[in-house]
Amino acid sequence: MSKVLIIGAGGVGGVVTHKCAQVPEVFSEIVLASRTLEKCEKIKSQISRPIETAQVDADNTAELVQLIRKVAPDLIINVALPYQDLSIMDACLETGVDYMDTANYEPRDEAKFCYKWQWDYHDRFKEKGLMALLGCGFDPGVTNIFCAHALKNHFDEIHTVDIMDCNAGEHGHPFATNFNPEINIREVSARGKYYENGRWIETDPLSIHRTFDFPEIGPREMYLMYHEEMESLVKNIPGIKRMRFWMTFSQEYLTHLRVLENVGMTRIDPVQFQGCEIVPLQFLKALLPEPSSLAQNYKGKTNIGCMIEGLKNGKPRKYYIYNVCDHAECYREIQAQAISYTTGVPAMIGAMMMLTHTWRGKGVFNVEEFDPTPFMEKLGQYGLPWTEKFLD
Repeated sequence: MSKVLIIGAGGVGGVVTHKCAQVPEVFSEIVLASRTLEKCEKIKSQISRPIETAQVDADNTAELVQLIRKVAPDLIINVALPYQDLSIMDACLETGVDYMDTANYEPRDEAKFCYKWQWDYHDRFKEKGLMALLGCGFDPGVTNIFCAHALKNHFDEIHTVDIMDCNAGEHGHPFATNFNPEINIREVSARGKYYENGRWIETDPLSIHRTFDFPEIGPREMYLMYHEEMESLVKNIPGIKRMRFWMTFSQEYLTHLRVLENVGMTRIDPVQFQGCEIVPLQFLKALLPEPSSLAQNYKGKTNIGCMIEGLKNGKPRKYYIYNVCDHAECYREIQAQAISYTTGVPAMIGAMMMLTHTWRGKGVFNVEEFDPTPFMEKLGQYGLPWTEKFLD
């Protein structure tokens, strides 16, 4: 029985809190903290068991340290903004508490997605006898674990991995993002990148695309992007020859995005407006629908999985593993949409793996470095069943 401090009360934070509350034998006490206390209180009102709430500025390490010492948690679950990963990790080091997150650190003023900043904390966490688990959402997170599961059970060698993320849901808005708009638009607007034959190859944003027939959804156009889980998978899967990430977008979404880019609304550098300094993308974020508000009217499904090729017993093997999640079912269960749900459920399971000492280590780790089997067993139990197919 353990106490957790969840930092971040957006859509994912709500899912993590709901899911932790469903497992009192592991999460005996829950504290939810955010810069905006009202968001915490709203989530608290939806949960039948008692939880505590607190206000904290996750950019401020001193504030975080003060709260952590007051709460005395066994684990910090960071579902705040990626900009805040390092300040929270610093607070964990100062207070001697384990750490977990769902997305890699990125600086506010640069669209650069890289694990190096957090991997550089490995020795400090190791010296303190602490564990930090990175990227335990769906992608990154479950997709990494799918690869580890495939290597453990179905392949002697993995040669290629294509991670494919499809959201075929409809939320009724002409343009909205399914998670924090600032993070989402930076990610989509960035140059693409994939790994092949020992080197990274860059592409123009969304310039490479192809059609794939997603189970329970149908044919959708998917676009090549860079995503952080490729960085750790290339490092941790021996013999990988090619690694790519694909995501689907509707033409309506792409048209809106193109217009916003053309008029400068996706810029992340400050500009002057009527004597004030503003960041256009942050201003746009204030105008767009809050991602958690999309849940009530969301219809349709997501499909996220991995197409993997390699060798088993000297013979070629092609294998597809994926999850399908229904937006409406997520809302009926915990008033969330599927994008938040597919990120929040794995975060809770990762926390469970750490708190039960199923996954343990000293230092900084990515999820594929641990045994995938106990995690995979929990996925279906807590709402994310998976399907695997052998296509060779």
